[in-house]
Amino acid sequence: MFYWNQLLESPAQINQAGLKVPVPKIWTKYDINGKSYPSAGFATYQLTVLLPKNAGLLRISMPEVYTSYKLIINGQVVSTNGRVGKTATDSEPQWQNKDVDLQLGADTLNMLLQISNFTHSKAGIAKPIFIGPKEFAKLDRKRTEAFDLLLSGCLFMGGLFFLGLYLYGNRDKAILLFALFAVVYSYRMIGADNYVLHSLFPDINWYFAIRIEYVSLFAAIGLFGLYSRFLYPEDINKYVVYAIGTICFGFAAVALVTPPMFFSSLINPFLVVTVFCLLYVPYLYIHACLKKRQGSVYALASAFALMSVFTISLLHYCGLIPQLQLLSFFGYIAFFFLQSLVLSHRVSFVLKQAGDQAAEGLVAKSEFLSTMSHEIRTPLNSVIGMSHLMLKNDPRPDQTKLLDVIIFSANNLLNIVNDILDYSKIEAGKITFEEIEMDIPALANNLVTSLDSAAQDKGITLTLHLDESLNYRVIGDPTRVFQVISNLVHNAIKFTAEGGVSLHINVTDVDDENVTILFQVKDTGIGISPENQLRIFERFTQADSSTVRSFGGTGLGLAITKRILELRNSTLQVKSQPGEGSNFFFYHVFKKTSILIKPKKTEDFKVSDNKPFSGLEILLVEDNPMNVMVAESFLKRWGATVDVAVDGGDALEKVDTARHKLILMDLHMPVMDGYTSSIAMRAKGIKIPIVALTATLPSEIETKLAETGIDDILVKPFLPDELFRKVYHHIIQEN
Repeated sequence: MFYWNQLLESPAQINQAGLKVPVPKIWTKYDINGKSYPSAGFATYQLTVLLPKNAGLLRISMPEVYTSYKLIINGQVVSTNGRVGKTATDSEPQWQNKDVDLQLGADTLNMLLQISNFTHSKAGIAKPIFIGPKEFAKLDRKRTEAFDLLLSGCLFMGGLFFLGLYLYGNRDKAILLFALFAVVYSYRMIGADNYVLHSLFPDINWYFAIRIEYVSLFAAIGLFGLYSRFLYPEDINKYVVYAIGTICFGFAAVALVTPPMFFSSLINPFLVVTVFCLLYVPYLYIHACLKKRQGSVYALASAFALMSVFTISLLHYCGLIPQLQLLSFFGYIAFFFLQSLVLSHRVSFVLKQAGDQAAEGLVAKSEFLSTMSHEIRTPLNSVIGMSHLMLKNDPRPDQTKLLDVIIFSANNLLNIVNDILDYSKIEAGKITFEEIEMDIPALANNLVTSLDSAAQDKGITLTLHLDESLNYRVIGDPTRVFQVISNLVHNAIKFTAEGGVSLHINVTDVDDENVTILFQVKDTGIGISPENQLRIFERFTQADSSTVRSFGGTGLGLAITKRILELRNSTLQVKSQPGEGSNFFFYHVFKKTSILIKPKKTEDFKVSDNKPFSGLEILLVEDNPMNVMVAESFLKRWGATVDVAVDGGDALEKVDTARHKLILMDLHMPVMDGYTSSIAMRAKGIKIPIVALTATLPSEIETKLAETGIDDILVKPFLPDELFRKVYHHIIQEN
């Protein structure tokens, strides 16, 4: 029975006929002679419940109502929600789902339910009241809350994950919008329907909570529409999305600034927008599937999952079906999981694309650096070569000083180019290592001899301390070992102004197969502070900016050395104090050989003023006139006769096995390059030694060279002594 505009405390107060009504149903839908009650007002529902005898402990599960109630059973107030009143001032809205335990001996319940509403567009009771055994009701309530909390947590944490992915990822707007949608919609799980949040925080302000409830609903649909817009921009009609977004965010703005009585009435027109979205989203994803967009199959499956959930919600809202919480729960999980697959597929595709682009960029960078190296080395060959030629022509003292500056600057530029190329190859993983016999004492002696002049120019000493027990050859890569030690010694010389630099090589451990050698480079230079000792191994980094200005350099030497050693399972270490010098050291394990190092006289390769190559005829194949001038000038100075060919084809015509004892072959030439010409010569049976002249590093072309029959390589720019050594070596070998 329903009594309008009455708040009854007991059945005895009933003084007028009531209206028999169905429950649950809001009173604005009750039909009284073609009219309905207004939403603002108050009323009492009256019901008599007959219980079976020995029913045991019973519990009543009381849902929220629009918008406050007082439940009276057998004359006792057993539950309240907010404050019931006859005016808006006297009433106070509140929403909580509450349970009431019945401690009654009687088998009859006389129930009075007072409801007042002055704040919502709906009024009365829209959800059923349940009565049953306490344990069953308790379990049902816990299950309901658990589903809501779990689902809300999944959506919220998933939203935060995708938000982090956006902030620290590739800034994909689709990811951002889905993250915002998940975070916003997670409130719907605990702030609406079962109102778990209201139970957790019973003092929450109702006006604040209902605004967030409606804003989260309106905004979530708008965010999902925009998310679909950026997910498949080629397939969606942007004007439809903008219209949906305008409506949704417009409704959300209205919910923030208008009274609940007004914005709660927007739910019905908003349902029309929701139904349209439920139909349009699958259409969009089907279209994306047909175009084979990234992750569109998962998106389409998620659309059907979402459609099922919203269909259940709409039918439940209309009172046609029960809540079906378990089915809705799995529908939401399926939707979120499938959408996560969509975005994961999207992110992985972007990462793969970025990886491919990075790989292409690395290849392009390597090719660019290789090309630039060749283009820089070619003119440097002329600069260094001509400077040495001028030094041989007895220049004035002031001219000698200027020429030394030119040679020094050219060598510095060459070292910078070499460092950049080496580090680029290390980054690209293209650095290779040989495993051949090597003579470490001889290598160390050559290194110290080659750098001694640099130390003398600074007025410091350079000494070598070798372990006498290292009297056998080892297996390793002599080029890389020389490079590592050379970098360390050169670095020590650069940063030492007084005193000296010493290279120490000692055997620390040895067995039948391996030998462990400690390499140390000690100096009395400026030293390094503890806080800077890690920074110096980073690329393009020195101890501080003043170091760069004072000593120059790229800051790549130590980084290259460190990476080479790491690739050989060794570690570069340093001990140093500011003003007390430094000690750079590393341990390296080599395989032993049984070949002893025999003392031998060092051949003097210094170029003298006599004619060591008198009677020798050489074919020089080179297209650059300046490089021809440099090589030809040195060779003629040493007594050789030089024939010049301007390309590989010209060389094939001019080569004469009866006269020519050596061919110096440039590799990069027009018409016919040095590779093709060398292959053709070997195919004709020409066995004259061929030495390649190239500005390309040997490691970049070693595979190609092996197929040509070329015997040796001389890298531009080369010093006169280097050219002399190559020619002398092959002429002596030939004889």
